[in-house]
Amino acid sequence: MDPSVLPRPALTRRSLVGAGLGAVAATGALAQAPPAPPSALATAPKSQAGLGPRLTLHAIDNFHGTPGAGMVCDLAIRDGDTYRTLKTVTTAANGRPAEPLLVDEALKVGQYELLLHFEAYFARFGVALPQPNFLSLVPVRFVIRDAGQRYHLPVLFTPWGYSYYRGS
Repeated sequence: MDPSVLPRPALTRRSLVGAGLGAVAATGALAQAPPAPPSALATAPKSQAGLGPRLTLHAIDNFHGTPGAGMVCDLAIRDGDTYRTLKTVTTAANGRPAEPLLVDEALKVGQYELLLHFEAYFARFGVALPQPNFLSLVPVRFVIRDAGQRYHLPVLFTPWGYSYYRGS
């Protein structure tokens, strides 16, 4: 046998456990077939079937790693050259307002702005921020093109940045 060619040890669950890689062995990483999804993912979230058109919001505080509970948000629609406020909401413990922002006939085609009160939100929690803070009032602007659809707006934020997208 050529000494430069070493035999490859067989990778088995037992050999991985012996090498301190028990987590890999326990997950079945060596199996050929893809693993089944965790049972928690097999249960769907609350069904949206049968619900009419709506605009919903989910504020997610990435600074604390929690839902954005208590975030004040002003929803406005573009009216000519300005935005006209439709309502002001405060998010609940789950980071969502108690009710959809707009539902059924209230959801209209148009340009919208959601003004998020970041500085006041973080001040409530005693987060040490420079004065003035980098972000204070943050406008999120979006367009509703089809008032017959459902729109979900997740907003992920910190005192220094944010992102949002059209969710499902």
